[in-house]
Amino acid sequence: MSQEIYHIPALLNQTIEALNITPYGTYVDATFGGGGHSRAILDSLGDGGHLYSFDQDEDAVRRAFSDPRFTMVYGNFRFLQNFLKYYRVDSVDGILGDLGVSFHHFDDSSRGFSFRSNGKLDMRMNRHASVSAATILNDYSEERLSDIFYLYGEIKQSRRIAAAIVSARRTEPVDTVDRLLDICRPFINAQKEKKEMACIFQALRIEVNGELEALKSFLQQAASVLRPGGRLAILTYHSLEDRLVKNFMRYGNFSGKAEKDFFGRLNAPLRQINSKPIIPDDNEIARNPRSRSAKLRVAEKL
Repeated sequence: MSQEIYHIPALLNQTIEALNITPYGTYVDATFGGGGHSRAILDSLGDGGHLYSFDQDEDAVRRAFSDPRFTMVYGNFRFLQNFLKYYRVDSVDGILGDLGVSFHHFDDSSRGFSFRSNGKLDMRMNRHASVSAATILNDYSEERLSDIFYLYGEIKQSRRIAAAIVSARRTEPVDTVDRLLDICRPFINAQKEKKEMACIFQALRIEVNGELEALKSFLQQAASVLRPGGRLAILTYHSLEDRLVKNFMRYGNFSGKAEKDFFGRLNAPLRQINSKPIIPDDNEIARNPRSRSAKLRVAEKL
């Protein structure tokens, strides 16, 4: 399988430019995926540079390439500092995080990430994790399911959908894509079915993988390990994660409120490079429609 089929990285050139790579620097690609960003970073490094790439999915890890300047880390980016300490790395010159789901995950029906083909409801990035989407749908309380759909998917009919799932699972487990679709269809707008189902699946995926808490932990650690002048470049694909990234880069926290010290200086470890996110142009969207929702935000360590 080619890298292009596995995943086409969004805003590739803009992301590499944003990292402001120095040939002898040390960099982190926190989301290896198909390796597109990692390969581009390596192409910008000299013999003295090094790249550490993270991924918790064994499918991605198997795609790691051999290069003396490259280290593949089989782990979640929420453990960034621990892994870097293991490799005796105290600080780095740049960190990239592409928060999008690889094409491979959406297109492999056995992974259960997409509503477009039937399969088991899994959605685990780390297949050794104990909680899958099916676990959530069959074990969580009605109230908790409703909260997940509302908070992570912004689904207006979250309560009714949660109640329908709890009712349906009394007779048969809700563990396949088609069964979940049948349960949800009466509560979604037929004209917006793809969009609303995408939101339902997004909510489940976020819960399965603890994505928002992992992102918060990663951002805080990234700010700690960056050297002064080092760059943090993050690609987001939905409003929940984009808001967290924007607030952290701007204010150094996730609430979006400016906190100042005794002298009136903003308590933030980073300085935004671009006040507005960089987005794909029409040509890129035509080549890669899945890049449509991508937003690139960049900040520099003070």
